[in-house]
Amino acid sequence: MKVISVQSNHFTGSIPFTIFNISRIEVIALTGNSLSGNLPIGLCDGVPILKGLYLSENKLHGRMPTSLPNCSQLQVLSLSYNDFTGEIPKEISNLIELEQLHLEFNSFSGSLDMEIFNISGLREIDLSFNNLSGSLPPNMGSILRNIERLYLGGLTNLVGTIPHSITSCSKLTILGLQGNKLCGLIPNSLGYLTHLQILNLERNNLTSDFSLSFLTSLTNCRNITAVSLSLNPLNSMLPGSTGNFSTSLGKFYAHNCKIKGRIPTEVENLSSLLDLDLSGNNFVGSIPTSIGNLRSLQRFNLSKNKLTGFIGEHICKLQHLGDIYLGQNKLLGYFPNCLGNITSLREIHLGSNKLSSNIPPSIGNLQDLVVLDLSSNNMVGSLPLEIGNLKAVILIDMSMNQFSNGIPREIGGLQNLAHLSLRHNKLQGSIPFSMSKMVGLEFLDVSHGLIPKSLEKLQYLQYFNVSYNKLYGEIPSGGPFKNLSSQLFIHNEALCSSSRFSVLTCPTSSKNRSNRKKLQVLFLLLGLALLFVPVIFVFIWISNLIGSGSFGSVYKGVLRSGTAIVVKVCNVQLDAAFKSFVMECEVLHSLRHRNLVKVITNCSNLDFKALVLEYMPNGSLEKYLYSHNYFLDIRQRPSNVLLDEDMVAHLSDFGISKLLGGDESDLYTKMLATLGYIALEYGRDGLVSTKCDVYTYGIMLLETFTRRKPNEFEGDLILKKWVTHSLPKGIMDVVDTNLLTSTGNRLQKELDVVASIMKVALDCCAESPARRTNMKDIVGMLQKIKIQLLAC
Repeated sequence: MKVISVQSNHFTGSIPFTIFNISRIEVIALTGNSLSGNLPIGLCDGVPILKGLYLSENKLHGRMPTSLPNCSQLQVLSLSYNDFTGEIPKEISNLIELEQLHLEFNSFSGSLDMEIFNISGLREIDLSFNNLSGSLPPNMGSILRNIERLYLGGLTNLVGTIPHSITSCSKLTILGLQGNKLCGLIPNSLGYLTHLQILNLERNNLTSDFSLSFLTSLTNCRNITAVSLSLNPLNSMLPGSTGNFSTSLGKFYAHNCKIKGRIPTEVENLSSLLDLDLSGNNFVGSIPTSIGNLRSLQRFNLSKNKLTGFIGEHICKLQHLGDIYLGQNKLLGYFPNCLGNITSLREIHLGSNKLSSNIPPSIGNLQDLVVLDLSSNNMVGSLPLEIGNLKAVILIDMSMNQFSNGIPREIGGLQNLAHLSLRHNKLQGSIPFSMSKMVGLEFLDVSHGLIPKSLEKLQYLQYFNVSYNKLYGEIPSGGPFKNLSSQLFIHNEALCSSSRFSVLTCPTSSKNRSNRKKLQVLFLLLGLALLFVPVIFVFIWISNLIGSGSFGSVYKGVLRSGTAIVVKVCNVQLDAAFKSFVMECEVLHSLRHRNLVKVITNCSNLDFKALVLEYMPNGSLEKYLYSHNYFLDIRQRPSNVLLDEDMVAHLSDFGISKLLGGDESDLYTKMLATLGYIALEYGRDGLVSTKCDVYTYGIMLLETFTRRKPNEFEGDLILKKWVTHSLPKGIMDVVDTNLLTSTGNRLQKELDVVASIMKVALDCCAESPARRTNMKDIVGMLQKIKIQLLAC
């Protein structure tokens, strides 16, 4: 036997030492399991011809064996993503055949000794994210002449300068020195690294001369694709020679570098640039019109500078633009009408400028827009009716402007909107009743009118501020208003409510009595409709409304027998809801599974349609995850996992009708609502399969055990990536600590159980559908983990 390879499985326990006694073995590959324990002291004594040792992504700990030099033919040593401690043994320099050394994401400590760099055949070194200290050897370039990829990012205390000898590493393609304490000048000689593709120097204390001449030297690197200099005090002007970079350059990051002066017009030559970030600097002048020639640009960030002038229509030439950040500058004039033609836009950030136009109706063309921030400008006019077309938007901030007239009722169609701020404008009239349909709303800050009682339906609302306005009428008392502070309603002219809100007490009026009578009539009609149900269901009473949505309303009720039920009443005025009801009845009656919410019966005539379902007394999984309510309208989510009296889970409202017979526009809206949950092939290509459900299940599993929402992260970070980077050694950083009840050895066993569950979840979330575990195997894995938990 020459090769042992059991990678990406779920093996636990320690590595059998007998593996290291197979004298003819050449490759041992155990990457991606949950193996633990120490490596044997005499690891290499019994495997004299070992060439590859792959033990990454496990839970191994302890020190690196000093016997490693006995593996004299070793070419690849990969111990990354474990929890090894202690110093890297100096004897490692005796591995003269070594080509790849991967020790990243461990807890190695001590100094960065010269011995590590004293292996001339090394092509790849990755020591990132360890507790190593010291400085880079002055002659490292003269030794590592074959090095191609060098990763030394995120070390605890790497100080000193970048040695000029590094330019002797003529084969270098990737140099990663980010997140250290390096200082001094960035060498101009970096331009001699003609094969360089990626240069990452961000988050250090590096400087340069006044002309940033190192950038000019880097233009000799004709294969370079990414340069990151962010968070270094360069304190100079960006030279025009920046435009001489290779046309292969796709990413250029230099945010928070104290760069001053104007943005050079020569940047137009970077024809392949995808991502440009120059935010947080001291750029002045206008945005150069030549920016419009960057036709491949997808992300454009010039925020937090001192730019002036207009946002010209040359920006609209960037037809592949996804995100535009121009906030916190001094830009003047109008909101370009042509921005509405860039249908790829996902985020627009223009806040804290001096824009003074209205919002053009063309904004309604941006149906994939997720964020619109126009706050703190001088914008005027009415809010366009076309704002109702932004079905995917989750944040709109138009506060601190001069908008006038009323809030268009079309805004109520934005069911994915979570954050809406319209404060400090000149808006008039009432808050539209249609806003009660904005079921995902968490944050609402408005400035005028009556507070509709229908806003009680906004069950996820956490922040609602209408203080210092001219509001009138009764403050709703149900739904999210039960927990709101009285300070959010102060200084209004004619608001009334209970004494809790510190406003006038509402008088009892004939109008109040009339409303109660209408409610009684509604219950009577519902009772008559239920006469279509067999006699056992005739005597029923409705206690309260417990939810509502695009389908209709949901009530809790009790049968004559005392059995609690849920009545889901269809909104028959909506054609899509009517079709959904019919299809859902047909499908649900044909399904039987112990973990689906049981359908007792349905009631249907021309004017009334309802489903009668079993009631789950322990509420939803969501209630146990969060102290506040937060979720967009998705199907496989904690709020749709209901718990019966024995805490057994039942899936509810899983949208079968939407899959089998829904309106296309509704399907599109629902898909956009699941950002963070949907599989990549569904969101990108519209491909639907059972593997999409596996992906969503994996995300929900991660959410359940981390208590972190999949769409709460910023930038490129997502829940899946955050968990992946934290495992296995950082399980305590990601797990919901409320789940851990033990200490000592038992705590570690519980952490091992959670880590195993996380591994199952990540297997469900593989980018390739073919690599996702099928649900039958997932059940088997979870049953084994359950046995492991019971044994703790």
